[in-house]
Amino acid sequence: MKVITLREGKERSLLRRHPWVFQGSIDKGKADAGETVRVQAADGRFLAWAAFSPSSMIRVRAWSFDEAERIDEHFFERRIARALALRARLPIESDGVRLIHGEADGLPGLIVDRYGDLLSAQFLSAGTERWKGSIADLLLKATGLTRLYERSDSGVRKLEGLEPAAGWLRGEGATEVTIREHAWKLTLDVAEGHKTGFYLDQRDNRKLFADTVRHFGFERVLNCYCYTGGFSVAALAGGAQRVVSVDSSAPALARATAHVALNGFDATRHEARDADVNQTLRDALKNGEVFDAIVLDPPKFAPTAAHAERAARAYKDINRLALKLLAPGGALFTFSCSGGVGTELFHKIVAGAGMDAGVDGAIYARVAAAPDHPQTLVFPEGEYLKGLVILKS
Repeated sequence: MKVITLREGKERSLLRRHPWVFQGSIDKGKADAGETVRVQAADGRFLAWAAFSPSSMIRVRAWSFDEAERIDEHFFERRIARALALRARLPIESDGVRLIHGEADGLPGLIVDRYGDLLSAQFLSAGTERWKGSIADLLLKATGLTRLYERSDSGVRKLEGLEPAAGWLRGEGATEVTIREHAWKLTLDVAEGHKTGFYLDQRDNRKLFADTVRHFGFERVLNCYCYTGGFSVAALAGGAQRVVSVDSSAPALARATAHVALNGFDATRHEARDADVNQTLRDALKNGEVFDAIVLDPPKFAPTAAHAERAARAYKDINRLALKLLAPGGALFTFSCSGGVGTELFHKIVAGAGMDAGVDGAIYARVAAAPDHPQTLVFPEGEYLKGLVILKS
């Protein structure tokens, strides 16, 4: 077993069970990509068993902090079983479920979603890449399924020195699937959709949106960065009479329109706009349009803290415009999935947008990712999706 020795004083994060060790914390030692190594403090004390990544700034990702534990197929079998047991306990109203959520499930770099009768997985670290074949077989064994599609085409792979990879890892067949979510149905394509195929993390927020529309009797809804229209379907399910879905992707909008039909809603209640969101908000304001509820669910503006300042300006601008477009008493569901923008900063950005818009509001709810995307006490970096629901005064 190869040994990685940390610089003096750099063992504190591992002692707190944080799974990452950065390049600058290592004194000596090296290994092949994904190879299991013993990580020790400067005085030789055992700290963790980990996967080594010679190309990444995150040079070491911990598998286990138990010196007696072996990193073998049985280890991965136990971790997968533990993750699935947690999901079995959660009140998930869908057959689309995040089964493995990377570091939060003790499997750094591994993302696995279940969509009906197939699995879609991302192997994003050198360690998971090395164990890919075993993990794939263990996932199918644990779930009783036969098909697993790989979507390891994220840019994160490049940071690990890995090439993009996508395609059937186990099994074959159609890549499009229909899932049930709460009281409605949604379709996705694991080969073409974002991430592993869909955004399961917003599942409970879509339900909250439907309930909010219904409770307050909102009729006019604007869904910005709508992707395939999950929030639009939720709005219609909540009784909205006019829903405008805006996105710059024609294929995504086509699927959003199809979702309206799939769920039996009147097509005249839904309008799909292939347009830039920022310009759409400005045009709507200029044209005197008013909405009772608005969703802002933009893509990642700040992947790291280094991008936070530029992202803050972008978030502030769209929130300012949205707050102006809201009718008094209306609701803004605003989100950030940027890891570089924390919860407190996001609140400050939205507050600043309200001040610039001359608008005040009550915070109706603070929201995050659905519970099958767990956030753990020792890994704060896992908190990426944050949102505010604001009732305009």
